[in-house]
Amino acid sequence: MSETKKTSGTTASGEKFDGFTAEERAAMKDHAQELKKAARRGPARATADGESDVLAKIAEMEEADRAIAGRLHEIVRAAAPDLVPRLWYGQPAYSKDGKVLCFFQARAKFKTRYPTLGFSDVAALDESAMWPTSFALPELTAEGEERIAELVGRAAG
Repeated sequence: MSETKKTSGTTASGEKFDGFTAEERAAMKDHAQELKKAARRGPARATADGESDVLAKIAEMEEADRAIAGRLHEIVRAAAPDLVPRLWYGQPAYSKDGKVLCFFQARAKFKTRYPTLGFSDVAALDESAMWPTSFALPELTAEGEERIAELVGRAAG
């Protein structure tokens, strides 16, 4: 019978593990800063300031993520102009009535294979007993852009 050992709170490489990756901790710090900034701004300036924050964040991204995020921003703004652009965990997002409806997650942010477009439970995308809430965006094709516009428009109600 083998003996079970308890973990000591360190990884195999000897680094301390506290339950969150460095990328997750950075995202939480980004979100805390976003909340503070939003509280200082007030709702009257949310759209204009949110737009400039999102465009500045997109400009900071690696080229592949920047190209997709920039085009996605244009699609979302055209498909649902009433959504308010903002940052959410350091990434571009679009909200309705103060709640995030959809968001972009850059590949480089969490070192994933591809960037994603995600939808929160605020999005009116309910279909049957099951539906996707996140989509991989390894590239944007004309067909993909049409699908995104349709999804965002439907999600925004």
